[in-house]
Amino acid sequence: MENDSLCVLEQAHVEFNKRNFNRAEDLYTKFITSCLQTRKCDAEDLAVALNNRGQIKYLRVDFYEAMDDYTSAIQANSRFEVPYYNRGLIRYRLGFFEEAKSDFQKTLDLNPNFEDAKLSLKQTIDDEEHKITRGY
Repeated sequence: MENDSLCVLEQAHVEFNKRNFNRAEDLYTKFITSCLQTRKCDAEDLAVALNNRGQIKYLRVDFYEAMDDYTSAIQANSRFEVPYYNRGLIRYRLGFFEEAKSDFQKTLDLNPNFEDAKLSLKQTIDDEEHKITRGY
């Protein structure tokens, strides 16, 4: 059963990389469901599957569903910096600057060399200050 799940995960990655997002999402969901039912999968694999499924939802502009997947990925593996960054991007886009800053900072705590997180944190701080000075 565990090998079957890993095959599903690998196929999901293949479909994701080929940009076959509907098929990839179905496979990630199958893997995630199996993981949650059996509790016999690696936390890192589960976190990657949740993060990648979140990416698919992000691309569809289903921001709240994507954030749910990113949060679940963080819960599965709190040392995985990518879902913090991804969730931060959505929070930034929605204007939740404090939450976005927190996510970008956590990303940098886990990986100080994450250049996009550095840029996103700076942009969030700048935009928040601009919002305050304009009185919004």
